[in-house]
Amino acid sequence: MASVPTIASHAPALWRGGAPAFAPAELAGACAQVRHTAVVIRDDRDGRLGVGLDGVLVAAGESGAWPVLGMLPPLYPEWLGDRTFNEVHGTRFPYVAGAMANGIATTRLVIEMARAGCLGFFGAAGLSPARVEAAVDELARELDPRGLPWGVNLIHSPSEPAIEDAVADLFIRRGVRCVEASAFMGLTPAIVRYAATGLTVDGTGTIHRRHRVLAKVSREEVAKPFMAPMPAAILDALVARNALTRAEADLAARVPLAEDITCEADSGGHTDNRPLAALLPTIMALRDRIMAEQRYARPIRVGAAGGLGTPGALASAFALGAAYVQTGSVNQACVESGLGAGARAMLAQASMTDVIMAPAADMFEMGVDVQVLRRGTMFAIRAKKLYEIYRAYPSLDAIPAAERAKIEKDMLRASFEESWASTRAFWSSRDPSQVARAESDPKHRMALVFRSYLGLSSRWAIDGVTERLTDFQIWCGPAMGAFNRWVAGSFLEAPAKRTAVQVALNLLEGAAVLTRAQQLRTFGLPIPTAAFDFRPRPLA
Repeated sequence: MASVPTIASHAPALWRGGAPAFAPAELAGACAQVRHTAVVIRDDRDGRLGVGLDGVLVAAGESGAWPVLGMLPPLYPEWLGDRTFNEVHGTRFPYVAGAMANGIATTRLVIEMARAGCLGFFGAAGLSPARVEAAVDELARELDPRGLPWGVNLIHSPSEPAIEDAVADLFIRRGVRCVEASAFMGLTPAIVRYAATGLTVDGTGTIHRRHRVLAKVSREEVAKPFMAPMPAAILDALVARNALTRAEADLAARVPLAEDITCEADSGGHTDNRPLAALLPTIMALRDRIMAEQRYARPIRVGAAGGLGTPGALASAFALGAAYVQTGSVNQACVESGLGAGARAMLAQASMTDVIMAPAADMFEMGVDVQVLRRGTMFAIRAKKLYEIYRAYPSLDAIPAAERAKIEKDMLRASFEESWASTRAFWSSRDPSQVARAESDPKHRMALVFRSYLGLSSRWAIDGVTERLTDFQIWCGPAMGAFNRWVAGSFLEAPAKRTAVQVALNLLEGAAVLTRAQQLRTFGLPIPTAAFDFRPRPLA
């Protein structure tokens, strides 16, 4: 049987300072003082281990001094991740407020996060290019003069490639320097063009980027193309249609599309429900292999998202090696969110198990699901029913009368004819090609009508349409329930008191405290469980 390691009997130095902590409550208090040097000491009278804060090291023989077994320097939330993330993106903290579609991640949220030293992304997905452009104008006006960071979401739109191209073109024209690429299952010309535009090389051979991409991934096969050099076939096609210069394409073949990869674990909205503890190391190992193969001059950072609703969740992500963390569901419940007050109140009541998968409006025909709130809404059940009907019948006219009546009464609250008329009007202004296809393909017409319910259900939650309360589609992951349990009884419990900045500061501060507690525990100190229970408090 292996022997248990013991601490050396002779300490290399002595420490003298204020009263050291030995009792459980004192140790918990010392763990919370993360911005002070922590000195691990031993009481030679009884062998107890304790912690002293700050103080000085003194020579042997000094009276009132304690033998030193180890030291920990000050720890700041700013230092929990990869410092290059902060340097590259101009942030104080390695913290991202992710995009939430349909403008739920508002310009207000992005602005507040930027002012607090974090990076926020406007939720452009599902919005018209004109609405996105208005948001870009506001963000540039408010943040660019102060040199503060911000970004906008670019979502993969397989059913609307023209919209995806138009939004990417808008970002290039308007000088959007950073985007969050989400829901991509493979690279498209739009994301490649955005990443490659503006690439230059200086006299030392260093390649400089005008545009930066944070790519959200949950699978190795999706992550790999973002880490690899941009594909020659797409680059050549872009050059052929004068969407890139030859020089830009040549440089794009030497760098990864994205230098920031966000591992999206069990999150709200689009998700593969992967556990972060399995996903993050897998993607990091892939990153290491690709970095070795390609010999990139700069590192690829891997961040963590999904399930991050408590300080412990953030601390564990950083301990796994995450360069930065990204939150979503918890921000949706904050006052800066574009979600209606009623829907935010529903989120504030959610537990970890109050989530369910439901068909996605943007990838309905493909059978792709999103994770949504289950408690207080019938959306998921009704959306699944619509998908079952879509799979079973070739057209709206083929649906049996009894099923049709239920859909018209409970979901659409209109006849199929009336629903198609309103749907047709919507697509006529957004993408007329969808109307042309639907008029020649009855199954596509059915898909558009059913997708109208899925799309409007999110809008009803945003606008607070109370008569549609049971149809609210509210994207939500289990982090929301964990967050609610953590803030119970604190100033963050009330929905009206939840601000994205206070949530971020408390999560980061708590992660630092828990990290310090674990560090001290590795020295053999009897750290009490109370040290791992950071409670929310107003922070500046």
